[in-house]
Amino acid sequence: MAITISDTEPRVQYTATAGQTSFSVPFEFFTNADIKVFNGTTQLTFNASPSSASQYSVSGAGVSGGGSITLGGSGATLNDTITVFRDLAISRSTDFPTSGAFQISSLNDELDKIIAMCQQLERDLKFSPKAAATTANTFNITFPNLAANKVLSVNSAGDGLEFSQDITDITTIAAITSDVTTVSGIASNVTTVAGAISNVNTVASNITNINTVATNIADIITVANDLNEAVSEIETVASDLQEASPEIDTVAGSITNVNTVGANIANVNALGAISANVTTVAGISSNVTTVAGDSSDIQTVAGISTEVGQVGSISANVTTVAGIASNVTSVAGISSNITTVAGISSNVTSVAGISANVTTVANNISDVNNFADKYRIGSSDPSLSLDEGDLFYNSTSNVLKYYNGSAWTNIESTDTSNLATNGFAIAMAIAL
Repeated sequence: MAITISDTEPRVQYTATAGQTSFSVPFEFFTNADIKVFNGTTQLTFNASPSSASQYSVSGAGVSGGGSITLGGSGATLNDTITVFRDLAISRSTDFPTSGAFQISSLNDELDKIIAMCQQLERDLKFSPKAAATTANTFNITFPNLAANKVLSVNSAGDGLEFSQDITDITTIAAITSDVTTVSGIASNVTTVAGAISNVNTVASNITNINTVATNIADIITVANDLNEAVSEIETVASDLQEASPEIDTVAGSITNVNTVGANIANVNALGAISANVTTVAGISSNVTTVAGDSSDIQTVAGISTEVGQVGSISANVTTVAGIASNVTSVAGISSNITTVAGISSNVTSVAGISANVTTVANNISDVNNFADKYRIGSSDPSLSLDEGDLFYNSTSNVLKYYNGSAWTNIESTDTSNLATNGFAIAMAIAL
């Protein structure tokens, strides 16, 4: 039964057409049992008279050039993947005698089978992982013991394989790739926020007062304009003092009011000491409001700044999860934090852009709190929590007032009779 074994891979695969039944076997085989047939991943059954598409018959056993297989029933469906390969048992079926006639036919059969077995081994090696022939390093590529739900990767020493990375971590990363990309794009801003977290926390803990200032910023600007107007008028008073008949007599006639200002000089000084801070807060009112609205998110980002930095450094590889086996566990453990950061990326960028302003507010937070306590705005004069020196802007009458310990007194820069007295006090506050 000697045949010629051609140099043909003992495996062939077809994409079937609708109703196709016959498929060529382009390699040699010795018996029908040597042939294995699969439809997709399902192995079909040999039957000399196949009755359905799950069975097949074989022709061409022991013939040079191969043969064919025929499916039963209606044959394959469109685009079925039909795989045919030789699976010859690796064994020796003939033992030659030590004397007598030499069995040439049996020898040829054995040699044919040995070549066929070698072809099968070559085919199997083709579908097995192996190092390239040009690999420079000598290392161990023996597979370790299988581990459930783990991914095969190279160990940290780079000289072997291991099952260490949990597949659930990779699934988690795959689900938040867009968030990881977003965080990577604002890595510098996240670092800026993390570096100023103590100031951000300070602002957050005093956000009520900062919101008060921000809400009333227009009125604060009005007060500042009134104070500037009062300064110019005080300069007029100074000029009057050089005249032959200075208005100092008017001041003397209103000495009671001057004494009232003196008794509340601590409050006046406090307002004067934070005038620059009030201006700073006015200039960043929209930023302060942004910080207030996202204070919890900013604290969350600061708490994971190290992990966010790690994610940013591997953003280009996250999509394929290639080359990041050692980092996947860390990133997966903070996936919810990454999603949080990605959702507030514009806020983080805003905070990063005003880090100097946030620091200014934090450094002067006691003055901001003091100002919020001393200055109020409303449509009617307050009657509760009153202290000497409190300031109040009445939005109904558009008048700025101060509390003298028993009643609210108007501060009107256009009032000629009170100009000297009130102007003197305001000038002292601005100078301080």
